[in-house]
Amino acid sequence: MKKYAVIVAGGTGKRMGNTIPKQFLLLKGKAVLWYTLETFMRAYSDIKIILVLPEQHVNKGKIIAASFSESNQIETVCGGDTRFHSVQSGLRAVKEDSVVFVHDAVRCLVSVPLIYRCYKTAVEKGSAIPAVPATDSIRILNHTYHSVANRAQVRIIQTPQTFLSSIILPAFEQNYTDAFTDEATVVEANGTQVFLAEGEYDNIKITRPVDMMIAERILEERSALKQS
Repeated sequence: MKKYAVIVAGGTGKRMGNTIPKQFLLLKGKAVLWYTLETFMRAYSDIKIILVLPEQHVNKGKIIAASFSESNQIETVCGGDTRFHSVQSGLRAVKEDSVVFVHDAVRCLVSVPLIYRCYKTAVEKGSAIPAVPATDSIRILNHTYHSVANRAQVRIIQTPQTFLSSIILPAFEQNYTDAFTDEATVVEANGTQVFLAEGEYDNIKITRPVDMMIAERILEERSALKQS
């Protein structure tokens, strides 16, 4: 099937305490966003990438995209005020029946095997939401009370959240609500069940300064494995 990856790079970097949005911070000499784009293009040579950027940073994204020999496969579009509206903007560029990945640009350690798993599950079931088991103790707050949750039943959700275009495109025609925290919640609100796929603990989201150090260490370990 045709393949599209909507890469959402709409962050402003507030939680990083940096004036540079986190997707443009340098990780071992390359922008965080570069690693995300490179992995998707390495996974599938025929993939079409829709890069969703804040309007004021579109040129930065285009410069990074132009560094790839396959830059003609990358289209840049402006995002919106919320993640929902940014994804919605990217999905407008999907013009044919396809498998659509929606991925956080700052999950730059996404792996090719994870992308393959999501594709396979989406083709078979219509959707694939990567998730990993919770490893910490979890408590649920209810006003002034809190209770322990069974962490064996808790999953931490990641991206790329992957869908058949026939499922995700109509879902994003809905009006936005605050309940839409990710693509899975949008699709479920449109009356379609979603399915989980095995995620990866290395597939972290760059949110805080310490995440950059963790990502650099993981990249070093991966490089050492390739050389061994």
